[in-house]
Amino acid sequence: METGFTISGRIARPVAQVFGAVVDPEQLSAYFTTGGAHGWLEKGATVTWDFHDFPGAFPVHVIDVDQDRRIVLRWGAPEGAAAPDASGERLTTVTMTFEPLADGRTLVRISESGWSETPAGVKASYGNCEGWTGMLCAMKAWLEHGVRLREGFYR
Repeated sequence: METGFTISGRIARPVAQVFGAVVDPEQLSAYFTTGGAHGWLEKGATVTWDFHDFPGAFPVHVIDVDQDRRIVLRWGAPEGAAAPDASGERLTTVTMTFEPLADGRTLVRISESGWSETPAGVKASYGNCEGWTGMLCAMKAWLEHGVRLREGFYR
């Protein structure tokens, strides 16, 4: 059995602006990747994300990008938290969807799957669920109010 989660939230901005805040490394670095994001999220690319709370650049493999609708990423999981793939890597899959709402807001859903049903997998999935919830909150604060919610939070 596979452990996963989905979180969601509404951001009072048009879908193109919300989507752009995720694919553009400069914007992502402003509100989420406290250590910086390097590379645009484009299908087939491998970019890096760095966080002050988890130092070291994380490689993020961009599996699919459907403009203003969906982003699919794969990235590493800790030892024992996900089964190794054919190459021996332990990766989970992150799917972000962006849905325009009638009132002009955007509904963002973020799902992550691929966790093993082990204590390590469950613990890691909870940690990432917390991280993605923080990302969504920080994106809302940034896009709606220009506030860098994570600034100084970890350092």
